[in-house]
Amino acid sequence: MNSSGNKILVTGGASGIGLGMAARFLQEGNTVFICGRRQSALDEAARAHPGLITHACDLSREDGRFELYEWVATTHPDLNVLVNNAGIQQWMRVTDLDFFERAKEELATNIEAPLHLTSLFLQLPSLTTIVNVTSGLAFSPLAQVPVYSATKAFFRSFTQSLRHQLKARGVEVIEAIPPALNTDLGGKGLHDAYPPVSDFIDAIFAQLKEGKNELTFGFSEAMRTAGPEQLQAAFARMNPEAK
Repeated sequence: MNSSGNKILVTGGASGIGLGMAARFLQEGNTVFICGRRQSALDEAARAHPGLITHACDLSREDGRFELYEWVATTHPDLNVLVNNAGIQQWMRVTDLDFFERAKEELATNIEAPLHLTSLFLQLPSLTTIVNVTSGLAFSPLAQVPVYSATKAFFRSFTQSLRHQLKARGVEVIEAIPPALNTDLGGKGLHDAYPPVSDFIDAIFAQLKEGKNELTFGFSEAMRTAGPEQLQAAFARMNPEAK
């Protein structure tokens, strides 16, 4: 992927990892679009990073995904990079009375949305790169976020198949694999003790420039190269009640 001169859409780009990626892409000399549900958050991101182009939409809804694609295809048909970053994380137990309803929200945002958007945006003749944001939890789950962990394992598997399918077409498929970072994912304060997003962004953009297609940092690098015993040990550390 060229580091500059691209037209890039980052879903869930108003905060957290999405905003970190969007801001760095902008800094590197790209035209960057971000989308999200809350116009107020998009406006705040644009004030902090002048030049970001914003679009409000709800990617958990099929009509919201169609609307986003039609907006891009009509107004920016030369967009060449799709970053599937939007995701939600629900801390819950299977015995919770609202478990299934909350699980459906995660499935719609974390799986249905990126699969649908990938299918739609591949209709753009200009598309050259897809970046899928998964998680270190794709390798070893955190039981407190059971559906989130499973969606990221699914998305990593899909990304590997997508890379294989699109190789002959010349579309590059990159996987960004963050560890836990200091964001509001899952709720405010839950991740305050973890590394800042900026450290992850510095690491993965250096790897992008090296031509890597799996971008890792810290825990996610350790998990990507771990064997079965190491993965079991990681699961035990993260889920002490399961010992």
